[in-house]
Amino acid sequence: MIIAVDFDGTIVEHKYPAIGKEIPFATASLRQLIQDGHKLILWSVREGELLEEAVKWCEQRGVRFYAVNADLDEDAAAHQGTAHYSRKIKADVFIDDRNVGGLPDWGTIYQMISKRATYAQILEMSATDDSHRQSNRKKPWWKF
Repeated sequence: MIIAVDFDGTIVEHKYPAIGKEIPFATASLRQLIQDGHKLILWSVREGELLEEAVKWCEQRGVRFYAVNADLDEDAAAHQGTAHYSRKIKADVFIDDRNVGGLPDWGTIYQMISKRATYAQILEMSATDDSHRQSNRKKPWWKF
């Protein structure tokens, strides 16, 4: 799967143009997605030196992107010089803090991608797991 990931507000807290503190489990989740075989594209408003700093910051944490603010390298190279080349990134999933409904935590994001499930389906699975765990608990001795 091709996954486009925003930087500010998604991987790190908003402190633009500085680099904010990492959002919990962001880079660990991204490393796991890469290990699972997904191709990640860094998709950011940053340009020039600010973009280079963000890429370097991610690389220092073991997150290497297939492309940065562009389609996958092999796709972009095939279309360079054509009159109808679109700058719009082609991805299966976009992870961005400006999603409708906001950004779920990275554990939920990972589950959504690995299980190919919607946010609502993940919440439903979680509720089912919680009710199952509660029904299997032993009753306390004082409630017999």
